[in-house]
Amino acid sequence: MNPFIILGIAVIVGILFGKLMNRLKVPAVAGYIIGGLVLGTSGFNLITGDLITQTSFISDLALCIIAFNIGSELELSVIKKLGKNIFIIAFFEATGAFLFVTFISYVVTGGDVALSLILGSVSAATAPAATVMVLKEYKAKGPLTSTLLGVVAMDDAICLMIYAVAAAIAKVFVNHDHITVTKIFFIPVGEIVFSLLVGAVMGIAVTYLIKISKRDNERLPFILGTLLLVDGLASLFSLSPLLTAMATGIMVANVSSQKLKAFGSLEQFSSPIITMFFVLAGARLDIRLIPTIGFLGAAYLIFRILGKVLGAALGATISHAPATVRKYIGLGLLSQVGVAVGLAITVSREFPGTNLGTTVITILLATTIITEIVGPISTKTALYKSKESHITKEG
Repeated sequence: MNPFIILGIAVIVGILFGKLMNRLKVPAVAGYIIGGLVLGTSGFNLITGDLITQTSFISDLALCIIAFNIGSELELSVIKKLGKNIFIIAFFEATGAFLFVTFISYVVTGGDVALSLILGSVSAATAPAATVMVLKEYKAKGPLTSTLLGVVAMDDAICLMIYAVAAAIAKVFVNHDHITVTKIFFIPVGEIVFSLLVGAVMGIAVTYLIKISKRDNERLPFILGTLLLVDGLASLFSLSPLLTAMATGIMVANVSSQKLKAFGSLEQFSSPIITMFFVLAGARLDIRLIPTIGFLGAAYLIFRILGKVLGAALGATISHAPATVRKYIGLGLLSQVGVAVGLAITVSREFPGTNLGTTVITILLATTIITEIVGPISTKTALYKSKESHITKEG
């Protein structure tokens, strides 16, 4: 087996399993991960650890594409229209998940600060694709729908910033360094600020390149070239590739007059890349390890849901959101994939020689399959309860 054969098989198997999941009314991404399980260590072992390492550039590119697309959702005009509620709710639901999961992980692991912080930061992420898919499927309209769209757009941006700070603090404990204000505050804040600045500069540059493009076959290479540069520069200067790529997307979304064409051309190209990314992620999961983290995994799943639901409700109450938003907003934020899986893979690279990466990705992939089934169902229930969809009966 060589990388090209593996990537070809990964795309085909991923799409087939995705179609199967769609027939079962489950998002295709769950099928991609299951396809990876079948091909990887837990299945036929066609995708080995060495092959995953050889094809790591696919994951790097996919992560930048995902983060760039998150930026496309953060258009200032749309955010202003939705109002302050989305900022407050997004902050409290992401922070709620982080605090709840960090606390329970610390208790369960017997005081493992690094693992607790990493799991907590990853738990803050929500999968916007699954939520948006349900909203569109049921043609939902109303205050809950509008707020959900804004919150899921802001959520992953907040998650990336939480992770940047948590990872910097975790490295202090992993490396047994002395704890200083510089290491736990100034370094992570500096990483966030410089990541956003570099991303903004690259966003301005690619906006100009998009402007002078006459055809799609020019526009797409400019965008891809910029994302490759973003990833390379972030690695060179020890910045966050995800934050940098997100800032690039934000700049394009708010400055470029051809933003729709830009993001549209990338979306058409990125489908097989994203499929390979999730299949390769699923291939990393060794189901034999699940019993070893079973209780921690269950605690992660339960306390993440509690943090999301209670945090969102608190944020909605503080921001004086409508009653339907206060009651049901949390039910639309349970899906977790995309950025969360990407961060799990990032952990394995940023903490080499530790069990952090293996533990985090095992928990994430195992619980993702559950949340990708439960998440859309809970969103559907919220729409039914709030009477904002065309659902005639629940179920």
